[in-house]
Amino acid sequence: MAVMRAHLPNEPDLDLSPSPGDEVKTTTCYMCACRCGIKVWLRDGGIRYIQGNPSHPVNQGVLCAKGASGIMQHHSPARLTRPLLRVGERGSGEFREIEWDEAMEIATSWLAPVRERNPDELAFFTGRDQSQALTGWWAQQFGTINYAAHGGFCSVNMAAGGLYTLGGSFWEFGEPDWEHTRYLMLWGVAEDHDSNPIKLGLGKLKARGAKVVAVNPVRTGYGAIADEWIGIRPGTDGLFAFALIHELLRMDRIDLDYLVRYADAHWLVVKDPGGAEDGLFVRDGEGRPQCWVADALHPADAPDVSPAVVGEYVLPDGRTAVPAFHLVAERYLDPQYAPDAVAERCGIPADTIRRIARELAEAAFESNLSLPIAWTDSWGREHAEMVGRPVALHAMRGISAHSNGFHTCRGLHLLQLLLGAVDAPGSFRYQPPYPKPIPPPNRPGRARREDGSLDAGPLGFVHGPEDLLVDADGQPRRIDHAYSWAYPLSAHGMMHTLLRNAHAGDPYRIDTLLMFMANMAWNSSMNTRETIAWLTDRDDDGEYRIPRIIYSDAYASEMVAYADLVLPDTTYLERFDAISMLDRPISDADGAADAIRQPLFDAATQPDKDGRARDVRGFQSVLLDLGARLGLPGMVHADGSPQYRDYADYIVRHERTPGVGLLAGWRGENGTQAGKGAPNPEQLQRYIDNGGFWREEVPEHARYFKMGNRGYLEWAQALGFIGSSAPITLHLYAEHLQKFRLAAQGHGEHQPPEEHRERVETYFDPLPMWYTPFEQAQVDEAEFPLHAITQRPMFMYHAWGSQNAWLRQIAARNWLYMHPDTGARHGVADEDWVVVASHLGEITVQAKFAGNVQPDTLWTWNAIGKRRGAWRLDADAPEGRKGFLLNHLISDITPRGDYANADPVTGQAAWFDLRVSLRRAPPDTTGGTGDAGDRTTDATTLTQPQFEPLALGDAPGGPLRYGARKR
Repeated sequence: MAVMRAHLPNEPDLDLSPSPGDEVKTTTCYMCACRCGIKVWLRDGGIRYIQGNPSHPVNQGVLCAKGASGIMQHHSPARLTRPLLRVGERGSGEFREIEWDEAMEIATSWLAPVRERNPDELAFFTGRDQSQALTGWWAQQFGTINYAAHGGFCSVNMAAGGLYTLGGSFWEFGEPDWEHTRYLMLWGVAEDHDSNPIKLGLGKLKARGAKVVAVNPVRTGYGAIADEWIGIRPGTDGLFAFALIHELLRMDRIDLDYLVRYADAHWLVVKDPGGAEDGLFVRDGEGRPQCWVADALHPADAPDVSPAVVGEYVLPDGRTAVPAFHLVAERYLDPQYAPDAVAERCGIPADTIRRIARELAEAAFESNLSLPIAWTDSWGREHAEMVGRPVALHAMRGISAHSNGFHTCRGLHLLQLLLGAVDAPGSFRYQPPYPKPIPPPNRPGRARREDGSLDAGPLGFVHGPEDLLVDADGQPRRIDHAYSWAYPLSAHGMMHTLLRNAHAGDPYRIDTLLMFMANMAWNSSMNTRETIAWLTDRDDDGEYRIPRIIYSDAYASEMVAYADLVLPDTTYLERFDAISMLDRPISDADGAADAIRQPLFDAATQPDKDGRARDVRGFQSVLLDLGARLGLPGMVHADGSPQYRDYADYIVRHERTPGVGLLAGWRGENGTQAGKGAPNPEQLQRYIDNGGFWREEVPEHARYFKMGNRGYLEWAQALGFIGSSAPITLHLYAEHLQKFRLAAQGHGEHQPPEEHRERVETYFDPLPMWYTPFEQAQVDEAEFPLHAITQRPMFMYHAWGSQNAWLRQIAARNWLYMHPDTGARHGVADEDWVVVASHLGEITVQAKFAGNVQPDTLWTWNAIGKRRGAWRLDADAPEGRKGFLLNHLISDITPRGDYANADPVTGQAAWFDLRVSLRRAPPDTTGGTGDAGDRTTDATTLTQPQFEPLALGDAPGGPLRYGARKR
């Protein structure tokens, strides 16, 4: 019987479960690239609380500090409020507020003559953008080849390395099999991307007793909870991978059946040194690759063959050929890749390398993992089970941001393939719409149609030298030199080379630079001081060398000060967005998924820091309006009226091909179709009703071996993800790279200019290779003995987070972290001020000892350091006085000055190749105010260099508070 407690006199009535608000709406977070689902609680029409959406497939209700602090992002004093037109010098911060009609008239008047004269004089570059499906299409319709996205300085090595090897890649294209893996290796993984899914997955692994190994020069976040930390020297991950491959081959612990069934291990490669087909696959008259079976050629893509995988064979025409796997074994069994040979360079004991190789093999081949799921492969063979290889690799920017990063990424994929650990139970798994054909079929646009639009999107995948964007003399056609002989596979463009080339007029002068969320005046620039000079330099006639800069952002970043016209964007809670299958979807390995953001507020009702109404517009809608004013094809009706009302209308009604639009859910006039179908006027409402996302489960029988699973390939084709249900062969050997090498050797119609021949022949190796990163190879290692890298913090994301009042309470300045032994070697004590120098310049910052770093490496948190006056932080904010960037030390070109500081295959920016010296700073060099290089003593210690503070608006007086009036 229940016991009733009498109500005590004077006891207050307490609501033990108060509601956070009077209304809740769902949308998608924008505080990092994870794109978690969130529930936003409102009270009296204002934001009150943000929590994770338990129904959302990405985060399942989990939310990190960044996501929860979206409240302060929405209320940031740094929000831009109205369009701005520059009236003073660039960098002065002198603007006058204008109305939107005037802003759009100005932008149209600048761009209309460009499109009429030469569309390539517009360079349209987007930074932290999640709407490339729109921005890339807009650039195509404008007709400019000069369009790029942020991936060129972020992760194109990882994307291209995977797409040219597996038809997919790490992070957004694939994930570990969190439910079944027994051994996970994290390579160069920081905590800023995909953080909540990784945290959920690591929790499952730790609970199940799976082993987690973190390979990273720095031990933070995920590495801190790993069972083993491998403190590798930066830029040597590829060597480590090759040593593991050496051991697996030496022990004969590889999955040859898998390699023959799904990969090109048995495809014959021509051996004809000096010949025009040397290194290409042997093919029959129909183009089918050949293998060697029972003393004769046989189609390599035929089922149920027992081909040779090693040996040399004589072809009918007298030439010889070897299987691709033969070349793999020949290369990586070489003693130069033995653990003892690479241990010192990697900073990893040889015994550790041998042990890791044994552990990988044991987990892959002795686990006896099998799922009792019947499935049919692409050749019609039925299987009663799915045999697992429960080893998973996951990698991110740490391996990508090196000048040898493309081949390092390919090396990791080769390691996976040899273990049979690609899309098998327990291994790396593809996320729909991947895998794609290798390479994906879309090539970069090269020519303009009669209506002025490009014949294809400006970004794509090069299949051979004929796809490069070069002129008749082999010189670059793009302002960033992407898709040139210097950087042929630059699938995301090269934003980091844009400003130097635009300033130099190489290969020509541009008229207008249009940028969205690309903080190239600070956080996203290499060689920051000179980059600012390029933005402000003038010709002899007094005109700026980059004549016009249009910039859109939601906040007063450093880049705003250098714009001529500023188009203020909304916050992510005030607009529609599409997280599209055509762009960067939110799929997981078991389901295809996309999502939207919806406007929770009208921006006009969300006042600025002074209480004034804000007049801001979502950049995507502005872009469509601008396109209509310019009369761009696809954006206007025959009578010249706008095709689309705004971005929301575009999301619903635009079709990239018949039946395929930005969103895959609830298509068809009645909303009953998925993937493909006519536009549905109610589509956005269906998303809103479903929590802001759509997800279609992959059938159980189609969830593994997607590259050769008939059920998956037919399912993906029906949804419009791929054009054919033919199996996708994975590539140990990259024939597409060999085509470039042959061109460099003088074969074919398209050949590189003489100055690039040696470079192309060297780095377009069809097998993964390792070479010393360019900066390290070109500086004196005795003069610059240390590596210096940045690490992305879990609690911030790029520059956005560090102007957020709540996140700033976690960290408002950064330190230069070093191992105590490193400090002792260089005469530095804990918390000393130190001078760090590279071949480009030097900075003065404060040191902090930490044992979580490889002793030859210095590191710091990225994106915390700010230029004073930017982001409307207080004039004495720690971010500007004690925060700093390594960017001031990182050159945008190699020490020799011959190429960009980038990977020679993809053009990926080599942020993590930095080599530095370290010394204790003299006591009189750490103060001062004023312009760069001023070192006058001051009572308050400052990092150096210091630049003249920007005039981008004052910070509000006193503490920034939120919510007090709602109590």
